[in-house]
Amino acid sequence: MEDDINRAQRAKKGSPFLNTEQAAFYLGLSPRTLQQLRSSAEGPRFRRHCRFVRYHIDDLDSWSRDVRGMEPARG
Repeated sequence: MEDDINRAQRAKKGSPFLNTEQAAFYLGLSPRTLQQLRSSAEGPRFRRHCRFVRYHIDDLDSWSRDVRGMEPARG
């Protein structure tokens, strides 16, 4: 777990692109959930670099803000 945190922090400092595991950790999701969201076109924007899927941190932040605004009201 600590290794994932360190890798995500290093990636954010050195490169704005995160792999699926790093992006999922950044969003507080499981990698499987992020993969399912990607498959259903409901997740954050992603890019393919050859065969690798990468998420830009700005896209993760934007998607997170948009999803938060769509939560159902509790009453």
